[in-house]
Amino acid sequence: MPFMLGTIIRNLVTGPATRRYPFKDLREPMPGFRGRIVFDNTKCVFCGDCARVCPSMAIEVDSDNKELTYHPFRCIYCGTCVQTCLDRAITQENIYAAPSDHKSVEVYRPAAVA
Repeated sequence: MPFMLGTIIRNLVTGPATRRYPFKDLREPMPGFRGRIVFDNTKCVFCGDCARVCPSMAIEVDSDNKELTYHPFRCIYCGTCVQTCLDRAITQENIYAAPSDHKSVEVYRPAAVA
């Protein structure tokens, strides 16, 4: 136990080793960062290719009812759905996904035509 005394004293004197995200000390993401997934329901044709290639099954597409369901807490942010979407209806923003205290589900339907 005496060999740990130096580590204990150093930890008492220095500050925390972690960041207090999202409250302070925010910094720009690194190059190549894969951030939050964004769906554009005006471009989506609900073909289901994104749901077919999603390894974590975070996307569900109901082609009959024209409805896309996205589970952000299942998503591993790999970007496979973005690469697969031929209509470019799915993009990945260069920002962090917001923290949450509950598991939300996002539902997308076709945009209303005026």
